[in-house]
Amino acid sequence: MQLVSDRGVWQGQANCVNCTLRHSVLFAALQAQEFGQIHQPIDLYSLLPGSLLYRAGDRGGRLFTIRSGILKLVRYLPDGTQRIVRLLRATDLAGLEALLGQPYQHDAVVLRATEACSLPASVVQALSQTNAALYQELLQRWQQALKEADSWLTELCTGSARQRVARLLLRLVRDGEHSECTLFSCEDMGAMLSITTETASRNIADFKRKRLLTERGANRFHLDTANIKRIAQVG
Repeated sequence: MQLVSDRGVWQGQANCVNCTLRHSVLFAALQAQEFGQIHQPIDLYSLLPGSLLYRAGDRGGRLFTIRSGILKLVRYLPDGTQRIVRLLRATDLAGLEALLGQPYQHDAVVLRATEACSLPASVVQALSQTNAALYQELLQRWQQALKEADSWLTELCTGSARQRVARLLLRLVRDGEHSECTLFSCEDMGAMLSITTETASRNIADFKRKRLLTERGANRFHLDTANIKRIAQVG
């Protein structure tokens, strides 16, 4: 895997002022003068699937705002198997533990081609001491991360395998305007749902056979949302 520190993925200084996500990410509350303080340290990276944004145990000291794409946060179990504990998407913040001077807790691995902005945690810490709105936003991001982790456990790690697959599919279309999604590998789905790769594959095949999941293009599927919701609830 390719670490983000590899200059081969570096795209240069981020154009933060003209960023389309400017008002939906961490620094939306900053005034122009304050925003100028963070602009210089921010770098933009483009990452291909399989690349590593950061590694568990590293003390990188940097935060990352996801501009586009999808990443998985991975924890490896003593037997060598992986457990995917959360997905990160556009506007999500990664590496919050760096604000506490702690090492990263997970591997952050790119699932879909990703653009991420990177900046020193020390810059955010300094600004949060003088900007109440930024401090409040950081607290909300912590709470959001905890809520997402709790939701992940209750939705995706309980119930039958069939229910878990259905709930994951609903999650994948939750943020979209249409009932369409792209699928991950069955190995990744199994690691997300605490089921075997074979079980994930068997359930996806069954959903396709029953036309609950209909292919519309290259790895682009339409979801029969109403019936998938019923499966998610009652199995």
